[in-house]
Amino acid sequence: MTPTRRQDPPAGTAHTALGDRQEPAAARLAAAVRAVDAPDVVFAYSRHGRRTVVCGGTGPPPPGGREHLRYEIGSASKVFTGLLLADQILRHAVDAAQPAADLLATADGPTGAGRQAGAGPGAVTLTHLVTHTSGLPRLPHGFYPQALPRWSTQPYAGYGTARLVGAFLRARPPHRPGTRWRYSNFGVSVLGHALGAAAGCRWEDLLTRQVLRPLSLDGTGLHPQEPTGHDPFGQGALGQGAFWRDAVGRRADGVRVVPGLEAGGFGPAGAVRATPGDLLTFLEAHADPAGSPLEAALAAVGHPVLRRGGRQREEHTLTWFRHPGAAGPFCFHAGATSGQQAFLGFQPATGTALAAVCTRRFRRGDALVAGAYALLAAQS
Repeated sequence: MTPTRRQDPPAGTAHTALGDRQEPAAARLAAAVRAVDAPDVVFAYSRHGRRTVVCGGTGPPPPGGREHLRYEIGSASKVFTGLLLADQILRHAVDAAQPAADLLATADGPTGAGRQAGAGPGAVTLTHLVTHTSGLPRLPHGFYPQALPRWSTQPYAGYGTARLVGAFLRARPPHRPGTRWRYSNFGVSVLGHALGAAAGCRWEDLLTRQVLRPLSLDGTGLHPQEPTGHDPFGQGALGQGAFWRDAVGRRADGVRVVPGLEAGGFGPAGAVRATPGDLLTFLEAHADPAGSPLEAALAAVGHPVLRRGGRQREEHTLTWFRHPGAAGPFCFHAGATSGQQAFLGFQPATGTALAAVCTRRFRRGDALVAGAYALLAAQS
């Protein structure tokens, strides 16, 4: 492993090289980093605001340090869209029980399509979409033919917002909304665009205005190499006009480079890329919402709203998976793109937040998610 230390860390943050004398938290993080066979690995941990960031990887460290790269978090982007929904509900901009089709239908599309009981998109509410109970498939049925030629690089780029919304307005879910849980990138993507439609803007503009800026997430973006925030090194722009550089993902072999994800119409379900520091800021706000500009919305997304599985032991909040831990329940979500993986989690009882990212897409033996989950579950 290649250790990385950032000089002159911000107050309250310890950046640890893998050979240093370490406190117990840093030692556990270092062991988790070593277990991940990827070019770049970062485990960022916070307890009551005291941060420890451990970096490593099989590749050479990039200029400026791995902890300042923006990493694609894939499906973990859904928790950003879910928080946006909670915020818009509290602002009375939308209603949780509002049919998404009412917000998305245009003069060229059906208004109130399929409003008959249980059929068509008209029965699908915003809550159904965010809780994966809409009955929609994981991806639209027409998605695969256009995606297969570029499945390992840019499967979503050719499927834009208009096409995705049109697929939803024509959809006929096989199950009555609210009766079955079925994980759906399609559904959460529809949700994001419905929220944007309600506000009269693009979903990414709404998310930036209502979530990213209030939480001061300057190192978070929604497109590859998007200029965001300030220059953390005081050296001017860091390549292609961006102050934050994107991490470079690798395929399952850990070698072949994967281009930065273009999410197309699926942005609300997978487009977020962020620095580990921003991810910790986001998670710390969830672990202790008091005083945050989004305090009420952050509190709302921490409460369980449904159970499923054998004996209904699988618990979900509006946006997070929720499991029992050593000191109480913790919330988490994992995600992956074609070349990167991520894990986000927090435990309110201990004021703990954990973000883990790496630049490799694992198909088997995913040590990143397993290691991060075990660390969070063991907090006491």
